[in-house]
Amino acid sequence: MKHLTMIPKTARRAAAIIGAASAAGLIAASAAVAAGSSGAVLAADTSRAAPAAVRACTADDLGAWVAVSQLNGTAGSSYYPLQFTNLSRHACAMRGFPGVSAVDRNLHQLGRPAGRDHVIPVRTVVLAPGATAHAILRYGDVAVATSPGCHPTFRTFELRIYPPGQRHATYAAFDFEVCSHAGPVYMGIEPVQAGVGTHSG
Repeated sequence: MKHLTMIPKTARRAAAIIGAASAAGLIAASAAVAAGSSGAVLAADTSRAAPAAVRACTADDLGAWVAVSQLNGTAGSSYYPLQFTNLSRHACAMRGFPGVSAVDRNLHQLGRPAGRDHVIPVRTVVLAPGATAHAILRYGDVAVATSPGCHPTFRTFELRIYPPGQRHATYAAFDFEVCSHAGPVYMGIEPVQAGVGTHSG
């Protein structure tokens, strides 16, 4: 995994993100805690937005990383939890789909942004300080390798991630082969879910 210190916007978050990942007990152990403790992540109902007192999570509130150790693969695609930890001192809410695209070291976008995978309902997730939510990121390795117009490259440096409803991005290390041209949609993203993501979802 590449070091986030190479990009100023993420340098200040690097230690906090690594600490959050460590505190997650290598992801899987913390998932059990999150599932069993209502204080870790507070999930609102599936149809309403968060209470007015809880503002939306911004890029400045969140640390993000791809849990590569929690790979869940099928023929032609790999699925990774994209984790979001609330690094602020206040609760914030996430609802819907993050905006995700791969970028090079100069923050130039590589290929098309991730499409939206409508496989689960959209829910409002309220993150307490220090709590983690996730969205499943689908990476189509076959699409990258075989699709006309893709022009695969290993120049990927990070994912540029816009929290749902936000116009400012945070970043997560990502060094997979991707499309360099705006050809196929080779990534997909699901809505944000409560809790730490694991290989089982």
